[in-house]
Amino acid sequence: MNLIEVISVPVSDQNAAKEFYLKIGFQLIAEAPMGDGNTWVQLGLPGQATSISLVNWFPKSPAGTLQGLVLKTDDIKKEVDGLKSKGVDVQPIDDTPWGKFASFNDPDGNGLILRQE
Repeated sequence: MNLIEVISVPVSDQNAAKEFYLKIGFQLIAEAPMGDGNTWVQLGLPGQATSISLVNWFPKSPAGTLQGLVLKTDDIKKEVDGLKSKGVDVQPIDDTPWGKFASFNDPDGNGLILRQE
């Protein structure tokens, strides 16, 4: 093993989740029918190898159960301001000895965290 390639993000509505992730800076990598009425929706941040897939077919992973997906940034204040300007409810920046953090949720309640070293 040498890379985490895709992280499954459990969502209730793939289209609403896709719009949210596109709004916050992700890019659509793939969207294709998988059979059984399911659709593969894969998004990623520009220039990064690891991506996310918006899934709604894992019964043991209901929508909103992913917590702690950490997104690295070089300027957390700028990211927080940008997210807030797009209507995202971002928690105040927490300045700790191991970095600065700010958390927010996608429409289903999946927890994302911005981190600046």
